[in-house]
Amino acid sequence: MVGRVQLQQVDEGILEGLLAVAVDDAAPEEVMPPVAGPPGWTRERQVAFRNWHRARRPGLSGPLHESTFAITQDGKIVGSARLAVRERPDVLEAGMWLARSKRGRGIGTAALRMLLDEAARSGARTVVADTKAHNTAALTALRRNGAQIITSQDTVEVHAALMPNEMPPPPPTANL
Repeated sequence: MVGRVQLQQVDEGILEGLLAVAVDDAAPEEVMPPVAGPPGWTRERQVAFRNWHRARRPGLSGPLHESTFAITQDGKIVGSARLAVRERPDVLEAGMWLARSKRGRGIGTAALRMLLDEAARSGARTVVADTKAHNTAALTALRRNGAQIITSQDTVEVHAALMPNEMPPPPPTANL
């Protein structure tokens, strides 16, 4: 069983726990935009990580039109998810990362389902996600949530489109 998976808005207390999970169990390039400097979780990257999430705290109606969430499993932070306005307010982009030790357990599929529910509550008609062709875990979570997958002929890029109000129910392994 995947356990109880939830999304929580990232506030200051959750932010420190999220950073701790990222530092302990993920690479910076997996969880945040690039920051110049030597590899690894430098002090500068940790500051940038905090600032990136803080800037998105106002949510979809804020100046960046983006919102971030901590993904929890049985009350423990295991990753992060986000929604961002794309071309129009009813088109949102979804993004997500999980701690390496939590991947492949159905948590991403369950979290994506909740992210799609959040998108529907905000009025989204379409949710899009971009990933790489070799990211089988992301592709599995997207497919299990009804995504239309579009692969690029020239690159390893994969684009997925989902309709929040027409999504299938959560998979039976998710204890939501």
